[in-house]
Amino acid sequence: MSLDLHAPVMVAAGCGGTGRELAAYGALADLGGFVTRSITIAARPGGPGPRVLETPSGLVHAVDLQNPGLDQFLALELPWLVQQDARVFVSIVGRTLGEYAELARRLGRAPGIAGIEVNLSPPDASAAGVFDVREPFHAASVVAAVHRDLPRGTPVLAKLRSDVLRVAESARSVLDAGADAVVVGNALPAAMPDGRPAGLSGPATRPLALRCLVEVAAAAPGATVVACGGIGSAEDARAALDNGASAVQVGTALLHDPTTAHRLLAEMEEITA
Repeated sequence: MSLDLHAPVMVAAGCGGTGRELAAYGALADLGGFVTRSITIAARPGGPGPRVLETPSGLVHAVDLQNPGLDQFLALELPWLVQQDARVFVSIVGRTLGEYAELARRLGRAPGIAGIEVNLSPPDASAAGVFDVREPFHAASVVAAVHRDLPRGTPVLAKLRSDVLRVAESARSVLDAGADAVVVGNALPAAMPDGRPAGLSGPATRPLALRCLVEVAAAAPGATVVACGGIGSAEDARAALDNGASAVQVGTALLHDPTTAHRLLAEMEEITA
């Protein structure tokens, strides 16, 4: 099935908090989708501070996949998002294929979910203690496990890292395994000043993410591709759409200006009017 989005701008995983943080700046229902932070079976308290540092062209962050765990998410966060009429895409990450399958099975029974985004690209999976997707067949095995345990018709988005050498092969693999869309771009591996593993996000990642988008669009014509990585202006979004993306995800820019997603949507509508 194809990914049905009524608007081409989404909130990227981990950058919209619980949704409450953004709701004051625009209706979540107006956006193409709200992607949650990556949810794990058990709660994760996150890494020690400082967790986020500004760089000249983005952010370095070592959040360590902080989240409340599946039970608390289902009880406290998802119901509020559904009440806002948001199109909720739950980002998931697991330590094993079995955990991915369990997350899919339980989320598939929850009302109001528009789809699942499978996080296949944490900037340092081994340090975070989650399944390390090093090869395209690893990515395919995760997507297959998730797809198998979701109700028929629930869209699966596969989020891939910006790896020019492997991204096209990875995209074909996850699409063959049942993914309905590919999200191209995530934080790049980096380090905090004290040497802790971290991710780099923001404008510095945009040219690489765009190159990967071009590679995926060429390798999988007709596939639904969502661009992510350093998008902060209508021009950035238009470049992604012109190079094969069906939609864009806004992430780091929201931490600087929480109106960014709604502003981009309005500006893009003006351009196409």
